[in-house]
Amino acid sequence: MEKIDVLLATYNGEKYIAKQLESILNQTYKNIRVIISDDCSTDNTLKLLKEYETKDSRIIVYEQSSNLGYVKNFEFLLEKVEANYYMLSDQDDVWLEDKIQKSYDKLINDNVDLVFGDLKIVDENLNVINDSMFKFLKIDKRLKKYNDYRLLYMDNCVTGCTIISKSSFLSIILPLPKTTKYLIHDYWIALVVMLNGKVSYMEEKYILYRQHGNNQVGTDKVSTKFKKFDMVRELFVNVKKERFQAFCENEKVFPDELKNLNKKALEYYRYIENIKWISLKKINIFHKLYKYQDIKLYILNFVILHIPILARGLFNIRYIFLKLIGKR
Repeated sequence: MEKIDVLLATYNGEKYIAKQLESILNQTYKNIRVIISDDCSTDNTLKLLKEYETKDSRIIVYEQSSNLGYVKNFEFLLEKVEANYYMLSDQDDVWLEDKIQKSYDKLINDNVDLVFGDLKIVDENLNVINDSMFKFLKIDKRLKKYNDYRLLYMDNCVTGCTIISKSSFLSIILPLPKTTKYLIHDYWIALVVMLNGKVSYMEEKYILYRQHGNNQVGTDKVSTKFKKFDMVRELFVNVKKERFQAFCENEKVFPDELKNLNKKALEYYRYIENIKWISLKKINIFHKLYKYQDIKLYILNFVILHIPILARGLFNIRYIFLKLIGKR
């Protein structure tokens, strides 16, 4: 039975951390090492972790001297991996007892380098809100269509807490990009492995993905809170612009074809962000970037980026309607 390192980043997680740790320690797959890095918690998280560390020799706890933030905290953990395989864990979820075994079996049986999967969305009391996060986010069709870089190139659909991967890829994954908050660790890990290895998707759900008011990353869509279309579009463009900037800065992991496309994409978003009404220039770059999207998303993105005058009007109509029915 291979050793698997489970990486757990914590910060002020005393409310849920015990439940999560118990679910990991009680897995049917026993040959694990749980590496925990606490990012200067101000509650009783560290105390609880230390108590577990004294009870179970499989647990190693690190205490950060200054706050790193969750991405750098996970980078710290990734640098501590010694096993041939590793998994990522959030501090507030619950793992079903055979999550590690099923994930490992999928990795070995499919002969791939990384496996990720779906999740059950639950509330803070573990009541099921939605049986499938991917159906909730409407990306399940995309998952069935692609299993290579095209799945992730434009938008992430890999949740870190579902990942099991080979540690041999860490040499090109690390260091993690740090110039943007829109390219977080799980996205980068999955994208790099997809570009340089093989990935499988596990449809079965072995995590209760807890949603509550203090989630660092969750299913909430920030853009739905905006009252003006221009704010939504600005965020939309900035996310893509900063990601492609990071892609260009870390081009070593990309094949030559995508290195060139990354540069053109960065130029494209720098151009398109200044369009206020309509522009039919650089449509060829738009097509290269979005041709693997669902046709509805393709059209929606085209209107948002190239015909903002139309998108602005449609957004205002939709916003008024949602306000009238009490959803805004």
